[in-house]
Amino acid sequence: MTAIYGRNPLVIAAYNFARHWLTDFNKRYQVIILIVIKNNGIIFKMFKEVIILDAAKLIQDIAHVLGTIKEKKPLVHNITNMVVMNDTANILLHIGASPVMAYAREEVEEMVSLAGALVLNIGTLTPALVDSMIMAGKKANQLGVPVVLDPVGAGATILRTESTLRILDQVKVTILRGNAAEVSILVGMEAVVKGVDAAGVANNPALIVRSAAEKFGLTVAVSGKIDAVSDGARTVLIENGHSMMGELTGTGCMCTAITGAFAAVCSDPLTAAAGALVAFGIAGEEAARFSPPLPGSYKMALFDQVYVLSPDKIISAARLKKE
Repeated sequence: MTAIYGRNPLVIAAYNFARHWLTDFNKRYQVIILIVIKNNGIIFKMFKEVIILDAAKLIQDIAHVLGTIKEKKPLVHNITNMVVMNDTANILLHIGASPVMAYAREEVEEMVSLAGALVLNIGTLTPALVDSMIMAGKKANQLGVPVVLDPVGAGATILRTESTLRILDQVKVTILRGNAAEVSILVGMEAVVKGVDAAGVANNPALIVRSAAEKFGLTVAVSGKIDAVSDGARTVLIENGHSMMGELTGTGCMCTAITGAFAAVCSDPLTAAAGALVAFGIAGEEAARFSPPLPGSYKMALFDQVYVLSPDKIISAARLKKE
């Protein structure tokens, strides 16, 4: 420190005070303190926090959050995809949450006032539905209710891309959860979307989520062969999951709904987003063990495995690492 600031006793005293004040803070953060002297006074003009990620502790936290979901059964308000509405309602019920599907403008503000989280999914969007999403999202922001957005098919059509960007502009979204192609397009990276599916991306998932987190100022989660989550400061990669999950319509939407359940009881969006991917991925792996490689049988097994998923299983089966 003295090599940078010299032996000025005022600066040294200020620096020592700041380090003492930040002792507990530094257990989880590395802090760079910028000290400015102006008119014989000390100004702490800026400090940059770099969060230290402990993968083992994150897994423990995820297990704890799953237990909290099952204990508290949070209400998750969904304005979601009509194609998989029943599946997302059931997956929320099986993970331990309480689902409600409500999208009429006349009731969304009232409904989100009762909820622990709001999930917005543009899979079967209309302009009127987007208006309801924004109305509900603004009310959620007023109440401090976390908002999860799934930009289904962003990049496939102008309506989907512009609607997603409009929601991101008018609502403070907590977690953006989609596939790598959708998120890539939203940040201006090269990608191909085929309908509502990712058909190709040019960048690795860690770069995609980190870039989107920095651009939009939120936590981003993308699913794929390797899932990735970032809040801009921390990035994690998750290797749980099974190829049979791609044989079902709406597994991404189900994961987004589960993300809402985790966000409803967890104050850290990165833990919530990573927790949903880990939990659903483990259930996907277990479903493959207990069913033949046929989509109908696998779907039933997937719901069953979400239902029986336990905190202990999270700890023993999670495959998560920091990037």
